[in-house]
Amino acid sequence: MGLPTETVYGLAADAANSAAVARIFAVKGRPTDHPLIVHGADAGMLDGWAAPTGPAADAYAELAATCWPGPLTLLVDRGPLVPDTVTGGRLTVGVRVPAHPVAIDVLTRFGTPIAAPSANRFGRVSPTTAEHVLADLGGLLDPARDCVLDGGRATVGVESTIVDLTVSPPQVLRAGAIDAATIARLLDTAVAEPAGPTRAAGMLAAHYAPDVEVLLAESGTEAAAVAAARTSLGQRVQVLDRTADLVVAAHELYADLRAADTAGLDALVVVLPPPTGLGLALRDRLTKAATGSTR
Repeated sequence: MGLPTETVYGLAADAANSAAVARIFAVKGRPTDHPLIVHGADAGMLDGWAAPTGPAADAYAELAATCWPGPLTLLVDRGPLVPDTVTGGRLTVGVRVPAHPVAIDVLTRFGTPIAAPSANRFGRVSPTTAEHVLADLGGLLDPARDCVLDGGRATVGVESTIVDLTVSPPQVLRAGAIDAATIARLLDTAVAEPAGPTRAAGMLAAHYAPDVEVLLAESGTEAAAVAAARTSLGQRVQVLDRTADLVVAAHELYADLRAADTAGLDALVVVLPPPTGLGLALRDRLTKAATGSTR
């Protein structure tokens, strides 16, 4: 199922059904050791799936109470209900409660958690509309048993923040709309940058990649110079600068990358936002898109 959330659209299946979860990996072309995020209608639905202990349990309770429903995934020790297929055999699981009425309604009616990574081919640009899901996966879905629910454009536009509560201090493994400073304030503790092995979605160096070559610039002046140099070589180039409004920048990011592909550009030069708040999430996605672009 293509499921709308406030962050991006997810490719959703019954998290307790290993065969259904395996289809997520097959349709996405996702490595089976790359763990999925489990979504619940509320924190109570995640009992037996998330099993934090000690200080992590207190942090989990605090963040769940203050940030859910919302764009925050918490990595904790897995509970007995989690199949190995969801976590790639890991002893931890990422869980969240999405803030989208369609997602909440589906979860409530279904009555059990759903596993849902982004509804696109692995490593490619995430979908923020139902049309994006159909464009990416329509030919791979089974019309007899699959569907795509249209919940409108995702309001946030970038994936959830992921916080690892199994380490001390907690680590922000993936930046998102809820920034590290907010997490630190809510937990009244320092929050670290990611360290150690890849253990959650979005931690690969190359990800979120369009076909167009993505070039990054720290200022509009630098972007104009890069674009001029590429244009002088006969390339079709555009500059993207949404640094004036980072909420809009996040909302439109993946649509902008898709539009560059549709336009047949040779290169898209993107002005990076400041490395604070939502700008950190945008820089993360853009850096990985630039690393993973194929031209």
